[in-house]
Amino acid sequence: MRTVNYSQFSFFNISFPAEFVAHVEINRPRKLNAFNKDTWTQLRDIFHLISTDPDVRAAILSGAGERAFTSGLELSPELLAMLNGGDYEEERARFMTRRAIRDFQDSISAIENCSKPVIGLAHGVAFGLAIDILSATDIRICTSDVRFSVKEVDIALAADIGTLQRLPKVVNSLSWCKDVVYTARVFGAQEAHVQGFVSNVVESKEKGLEAAFELAKIIVAKSPVAVQGSKHLINYSRDRTVQDGLEYTATWNAFAIGKDMKDAVASTMSKSKPQYGKL
Repeated sequence: MRTVNYSQFSFFNISFPAEFVAHVEINRPRKLNAFNKDTWTQLRDIFHLISTDPDVRAAILSGAGERAFTSGLELSPELLAMLNGGDYEEERARFMTRRAIRDFQDSISAIENCSKPVIGLAHGVAFGLAIDILSATDIRICTSDVRFSVKEVDIALAADIGTLQRLPKVVNSLSWCKDVVYTARVFGAQEAHVQGFVSNVVESKEKGLEAAFELAKIIVAKSPVAVQGSKHLINYSRDRTVQDGLEYTATWNAFAIGKDMKDAVASTMSKSKPQYGKL
């Protein structure tokens, strides 16, 4: 019996296709899975729950329907008013705008900060916010017909939800990163693969989900102590010097090495499959 309830999220379909695997699906297909304020708030809350759910060890994030992963922000009058500080006087309006942006940033960062690995599957339209979201996932898969774009400069905005901070660290070339950011041009699956933005290109969304599920099932069979520790240590070390990362990892493993490692070694010796406790 599951201990965490996910039924309250109206803009997402959440299912559990295999033991310890969660599938989070953005569910606004008629709007090309565009995000409004409620959508990004729910995204944050979902990944906060997943992060501490003992029945989940890996998550897959995709978009409902055949047309889009997400087309980005839904540019409604309400959203624009909020981002412009509402009805506050000028200096207070700037504070309110900053507060709204930081809230949105925190919602997308919930994916990266989730203790469990998150696999992103992009298909169809993947514009603007899609790049912010995907850059925050751990592993990215896309379909051969996907269309990516860092779209923000086309609405006179510097991307402010994570793309400019994360994309340069997940692709092979800073020159290419600046190219797609400054021009907002559309690029496809093969270009994304060559530049390291995605690690796998599949022919269809159905094949992408199959690939994501198979990958997730491999991950969740490993020790959750080791996998969650690895995610934390990779993210920590990415933003620091090698020496800082080594020092921190030594301290981390001094506390993390324990029963799971003993079970893994024993299973290797006996050629059996280890069974790890929930975390």
